[in-house]
Amino acid sequence: MKMPSIPMPDLVAFNNRVHARLDPWREKKWLRWLFWLGFAGLMAFALLWIYLAQGVMGKQEILDYRPALPTMVRGDDGEPIATYARQRRVELAYDDYPDLVVEAFISAEDKNFFSHGGIDYRGLAAAIAEFTQKTITDGGRSRGSSTITQQVAKNLSGDDEYSVLRKIREAILAFRIEDTLEKEEILSLYLNEIFLGRNAYGVQAAARAYFDKDVDELELHEAAYLAAIPKGPSNYHPVRHKQAATNRRNYVLREMMENGYISQAERDRAARIELTAIPTGSAQPFKERGGYFLEEVRRKLLAEYGEEAEDGPNSVYSGGLWVRTSMNVEMQDAAAIAMREQLARFDGPKGWSDLGLSIDMGEPWESQLRVARVGTGFADWKKAVVLQKGPGQATIGFVGGKTATLTRGQANMPVRGRGGVAFDQFRPGMIIVVKDEGNDRYALRSIPQVSGGFVAQSVDTGRVHAMVGGFDVAGSSYNRATQAKRQPGSAFKPIVYVTALENGFTPATLIPDQQFCVWQGAGLGDKCFRNFDGRYNGPKTLRWGVEQSRNLMTVRAASQAGMGKVVENAKKLGLGDFPRYLSIALGAGDVTVQDMTNAYAIIANHGREVRPSVIDYVQDRSGKVIFRADNRCAAMENCNAKDYDGGAMPRPPERRRQLIDAQAAYQMVHILEGVVERGTAVRLAALDRPLFGKTGTTSGPTNVWFVGGTPDIVTGTYIGYDDNRNMGGYAQGGNTAAPVFQMFAEAALADHPKTPFIAPEGIRMVRIDRTTGQRVFGTFPTTVERQSAVIWEAFKPDSEPRRTFRRRDEEEEPDTAAIASAPVVARPAQPATPEPPDEAEFLQREGGIY
Repeated sequence: MKMPSIPMPDLVAFNNRVHARLDPWREKKWLRWLFWLGFAGLMAFALLWIYLAQGVMGKQEILDYRPALPTMVRGDDGEPIATYARQRRVELAYDDYPDLVVEAFISAEDKNFFSHGGIDYRGLAAAIAEFTQKTITDGGRSRGSSTITQQVAKNLSGDDEYSVLRKIREAILAFRIEDTLEKEEILSLYLNEIFLGRNAYGVQAAARAYFDKDVDELELHEAAYLAAIPKGPSNYHPVRHKQAATNRRNYVLREMMENGYISQAERDRAARIELTAIPTGSAQPFKERGGYFLEEVRRKLLAEYGEEAEDGPNSVYSGGLWVRTSMNVEMQDAAAIAMREQLARFDGPKGWSDLGLSIDMGEPWESQLRVARVGTGFADWKKAVVLQKGPGQATIGFVGGKTATLTRGQANMPVRGRGGVAFDQFRPGMIIVVKDEGNDRYALRSIPQVSGGFVAQSVDTGRVHAMVGGFDVAGSSYNRATQAKRQPGSAFKPIVYVTALENGFTPATLIPDQQFCVWQGAGLGDKCFRNFDGRYNGPKTLRWGVEQSRNLMTVRAASQAGMGKVVENAKKLGLGDFPRYLSIALGAGDVTVQDMTNAYAIIANHGREVRPSVIDYVQDRSGKVIFRADNRCAAMENCNAKDYDGGAMPRPPERRRQLIDAQAAYQMVHILEGVVERGTAVRLAALDRPLFGKTGTTSGPTNVWFVGGTPDIVTGTYIGYDDNRNMGGYAQGGNTAAPVFQMFAEAALADHPKTPFIAPEGIRMVRIDRTTGQRVFGTFPTTVERQSAVIWEAFKPDSEPRRTFRRRDEEEEPDTAAIASAPVVARPAQPATPEPPDEAEFLQREGGIY
């Protein structure tokens, strides 16, 4: 086979021709320097690139990146009630954004987004050249030329340094982002991260902040305006820079038309629409309420998960938690209104008090007034600043810039503790509170100095449905429901009596209402207790003593049952570890409203353990439950079985301990029903539903209480001054604290069924005379007359008064003489454990507790 002849190229001749052309240039020295200079520059740039790339996010970090998201808080019905946020942001998937929004932002920011590799080389070169020129000449800031990917890189790095090095790092990260994520994922990051003014990060948050709409509700002109903002949110403000904002919006519309997204007619129609936006701060997808409740939730979340991203992936202000609380919106609103109404009613007649707050009139007053910490409480109470004062009227200003006139007649409240008229105390710059009476008329009001706490809790589960810690959390975040420890006075007495009922007493046991003294030791002598009214009534039943809140009967019961057992029960019920002083039986120990409420809930729950909770469960940003208050399911091996195994239905284990005797607990509740029907809380009988409760008033009085409720909901109310000053002789638990519960119940419990209290197994209901404790035959209690002498009383088995076959006129009367002759002074000759001298301090405080 003959091979074809292929001529070979003359490589030697080709090499000679190349040398002939290049050798003359190689002999030029300046060219060699230029080559090596370029090579050195290229190597330096490569080394700099490698060096800067060390600190740039890697692919895995990009994949793991999650934007900071606020914590969303929901009520017990699942509806949103608040957010905890440093930055207002709502994270959406790419598919959640309508095409209109995507097209508007691409047209405004990066029309070649879907075709470039992350960098706009022409724009980058122009920006570097301009940066160099401005650095050498006037030092001004050069214009930006970032693509959407570069802007995402800037947001991810958090680097806002004005330098070439930052632009290089940004370019490196942009390449990595493009190499790691799809275009849709990049755009989604951008639309969720970009700052658009009004503390809104991301398009969804901005849509709410400017138009109070979701992104899928935006019209063309609105989407175009949002796309116009990234260039400078402060420069395109819809009110302060309306014309510039309108021009920029119309530019975006023109770009959308040129890019083929909208028609000329659509562009013209949208450009003619006047630019408008809702007032700052008025966008509310839900009504925020429950300030003190939500602050308690926030404290617990901060303690568990931290505040910022560096504290952990589930931090409160970055982790995007979803929190389901136990707050019932209806109960919370009713509780807040009831507390504010009562505080204002109690403190209002005492006169006007200066808030002690003022602003610098040499600076813009509206912004200073906006941030002033004043909690006005009521919706029609508003904070204002005195701008000018004349002889008969003053000009006042409100948040938002509105002004009005306040006449002397509308501000003629007496000055508290000083006399005179409040109007005379006005001065420019003073912050005051006024009530909006309509028709541009306002009247001066005073923030109450007295305060208090309120808790409403489920008896069975411990879930807290409402919490109020003062007049308004905006004025004081100190939560008096959970943080303030106060003496409960007679509200503590049920702890004494339930202990007595556990230790041989019955509701019909006769206890002398007579003088009772204790020996305090050498040098101190006797300490004699007294009733609030200073009177004695002789032997009465235990029930009567509770209903009428008799101090002497209480200390006798505590002494006979044993103070050691009383304080042990108080500890079991979560009230604290108290010393074994008889004064503790009269409420001389300090407790919180929440703890006292929970103790009553345990009693109403037949003595079973109840733990108060404000959070039902917490989910992370992906929906995984990371906390659940009711964790019984976790204790069951087959709670989450995928398939039915043919066995019995799984039953959650009982998670609550029996803290006190169930029968004694019910007896106590039954007695406390009498407090509402005939005793110190009789005003609540008007609610006409099964209720139990106890009032409390301490020496002074400095604190007034009511704790009680229905078979399902127990509440606790405390009212008093933070500095424990005297409230005045009028103040009592029955007329000052109980009305808060009454107003709350009328609003929040009106539609709740009127269910009775259920007795535990073994309780016997027997007819007795409530005053003498004797068993009654032939006569039945009546529900018509609440003061009827004959009542149904609850007894443990074999503890009820025995039946007698004597005629009524032959029935043996109780030996009142023997009861009255019982020792009234307890003087142990040599006590095994001498009382410490601090007892005197406790006893001095109990004086008029009732």
